[in-house]
Amino acid sequence: MVMSRDQNSGRSHSIKMDNSSFERAEQFIYLGKTVTNQNFIQEEIKSRLKSENACYRSVQNRYSSSLLSRNLKIKTYRIIILPVVLYGCATWSLALREERRLRVFENRVLRRMFGPKRDEVTGEWRKLHNEELNVLYSSPSIVRVKNREE
Repeated sequence: MVMSRDQNSGRSHSIKMDNSSFERAEQFIYLGKTVTNQNFIQEEIKSRLKSENACYRSVQNRYSSSLLSRNLKIKTYRIIILPVVLYGCATWSLALREERRLRVFENRVLRRMFGPKRDEVTGEWRKLHNEELNVLYSSPSIVRVKNREE
C-alpha cells in the first residue's frame, strides 16, 4: 500500500521488487483489521460492528430470556461481545461520529439485556432511557473501555 498526503501520488504506479510487481491497493485486511491508504477508521469500525452483529445474533435469544440473571448477561457481554468489537482498538483515534456509533451499538445491546420498563404513571411498557441504561450497567461505557485499551 502506498500512503501519501497527495491524493494523486502513486495512483498508477506499482511497486517492483526483483522480478515481482505489486499492484497498488486502496485497502487491505491485515491480521483481521481493514487498513486503508488514508487511515480512515470508519471502515474498520464498520467491519468490527458487522462482526459484532454476527456475535450478538448468536446470543440474542439468551439476552431476552428471563431465565438468565442480569449479572450473567452483563458478564457474557463483557467476555464475548466487547472483545469482538474492540479487537485492535488501540490503533483507533475516534472522532465523535465513531464514538456515537459505538455508544448506539452498546445501548442497543443493553436495552435488549435489561428489557423494557413499566412506566409508573401510565402503566405502559417503554424502552429504557440512556441514563437508566448507564445506571443499570454501572460499568465503563464502550468508549471508556476502548480508551483504557490504548
